[in-house]
Amino acid sequence: MNYNKKTVKDVDVSGKKVLLRCDFNVPMAKDGSGTITDDKRIRAALPTIQYLLDQNAAVIACSHLGKPKGEVKPELSLKPVAKRLSELLGKDVIMADDVVGPDAQAKAAALQPGQILLLENTRFEKGETKNDPALAKAMADMAEIYVSDAFGAVHRAHASTAGVADYLPAVSGFLIQKELEIIGGALANPKRPLVAILGGSKVSSKIGVINNLLEIADTIIIGGGMAYTFSAAQGGKVGDSLLEADWQEYANDMVKKAAEKGVKLLLPVDTVVATAFAPDAENKVVKNGEIPDGWQGLDIGPETIKLYCDAVKDAGTVIWNGPMGVFEFPAFAKGTEAVAEALSQTSAITIIGGGDSAAAVQQLGYADKMTHISTGGG
Repeated sequence: MNYNKKTVKDVDVSGKKVLLRCDFNVPMAKDGSGTITDDKRIRAALPTIQYLLDQNAAVIACSHLGKPKGEVKPELSLKPVAKRLSELLGKDVIMADDVVGPDAQAKAAALQPGQILLLENTRFEKGETKNDPALAKAMADMAEIYVSDAFGAVHRAHASTAGVADYLPAVSGFLIQKELEIIGGALANPKRPLVAILGGSKVSSKIGVINNLLEIADTIIIGGGMAYTFSAAQGGKVGDSLLEADWQEYANDMVKKAAEKGVKLLLPVDTVVATAFAPDAENKVVKNGEIPDGWQGLDIGPETIKLYCDAVKDAGTVIWNGPMGVFEFPAFAKGTEAVAEALSQTSAITIIGGGDSAAAVQQLGYADKMTHISTGGG
């Protein structure tokens, strides 16, 4: 795949102030301790940051964390990120107390080549998610060049991801280049058969993905909560399972389109159901489409696990995004665990599409067996 965007290597950054949009939206411990539970996204930003510092740029890094919705929430401060980034770089990371306020502006003005400043959580600003031009200009005014390297957030038209490019020369960082070359290459010229595994809770959030994959995949595997919408659409009983009733017609259209295009669309044949959405809920296995009232599907069943694992054995390329069940509950993680293990044993090119799938692969110790684990989400 030809990567036709300018990168940091195409501009002279020496002695310049560079606004660098990173994706430091890292998972944090829920005890409020500020402990980062997975620093993969911070590590993924290091090549671009180190290059800019080596080129004698003054780096003003920024990122969002969580969903503070325009309010300052101390538990979503980027201070723990600054601490971890400082450890990884082996140099001091200056932390601003705000995004475009007096502290950020003073520290940005004083920043010297070879130094790095981290602004506070961009979503502490109400204008960030609205792509407010005033906020974008205030951020741009602190720098001379903009580098976009937040692959997990680059699809959002926010002030720090898109708006600032209206005011500064804009290029991409190495992470975006790497992600697009690997994922783009796998989609543009895949080693076949191309198998796509899609999980997660909602069909509605995967519309574009399914539509795109129907044009290029040989097999599409559906798991997670979204499978129950497909089941209901085909006349199955789904009990109290997650159901997007308004998307049943769409699900049927996808089944029909797959048949027309000769794409094998695999849906669960059995499911693990429980009496409640709880880790210790009573559970049993039933045939798909036969979920009793008062029960809800929380994982794919053993027959489905075998069907799905068999489908990836002879694959040339596998792309996986979204868990097969409620992965955070051990009793309902067997489907996700089995798929991760199957991918670790295949000789296929394996691309894990971020989010819960990436977490599953890493927690189970299969990360080094995968071709690429994306920093993006869905």
